Amino acid sequence: MSTLYLIGAGPGDPELITLKAINVLKKAQVVLYDALVNPELLKYCSKECELVYVGKKPGIHQYQQIYINDMIVDNGKQYEHVVRLKGGDPFVFGRGHEELEHARAHGMDVEIVPGISSAISVPAMSEIPVTKRGINESFWVITGTTSSLEMSSDIALAAKSSATVVILMGMRHLSKIVDLFTNARGQSEAIAVIQNGSRDDERSAFCELHNVENQVEQLGLGSPAIIVIGEVARFGKQRELKEMITSVNQDSL
Repeated sequence: MSTLYLIGAGPGDPELITLKAINVLKKAQVVLYDALVNPELLKYCSKECELVYVGKKPGIHQYQQIYINDMIVDNGKQYEHVVRLKGGDPFVFGRGHEELEHARAHGMDVEIVPGISSAISVPAMSEIPVTKRGINESFWVITGTTSSLEMSSDIALAAKSSATVVILMGMRHLSKIVDLFTNARGQSEAIAVIQNGSRDDERSAFCELHNVENQVEQLGLGSPAIIVIGEVARFGKQRELKEMITSVNQDSL
């Protein structure tokens, strides 16, 4: 019986992947990988391993999920070790459980190798804690865009809370999101927008709701990006300060 390995590839930095995931990639016979997977990770695969790109982006689905499910099963009939490599963690808006159910329904074993979710790791690398004592008591992780390309209705509920709100795949609805949180929390609420988090080409904006759209436009920020809303987002400015200090110190050498 063949085995499907559902692996989380982490947020983008090729070093942010687990040792277990690397060991599975080394023995993989075929790897079906997504658009957000760093190609550097594919170097762990053997030369004989078949690499199949099955990336999807909002509104531009190169392969619909039903076909990906079928490809998993078809490869399971040919190979003993089938890897599905997904950005972040496969169970955080990755449709990993759908693939698990489909594979098991067709007689495949399934093993899960969790990944580092960008929802927590990307803010952390910008020195933004999703929770901080005295500021908030919880955090929400919400998809900004549903399968119908509409904005998630949960965002309006989250705006009414005091929680840190981390929104994935929400850049297409940024204006609506800003309006919702401005009405609920006021225009001075802190917000961070981090594009390509953990990658070499990462860019970010740390500001308040009233000027975030101008900042995003000026910096040319777009998808894939993570939106963090809440007072903890103010700590992200410390990273900019640290980079400035580092630059000054290097110039003085």
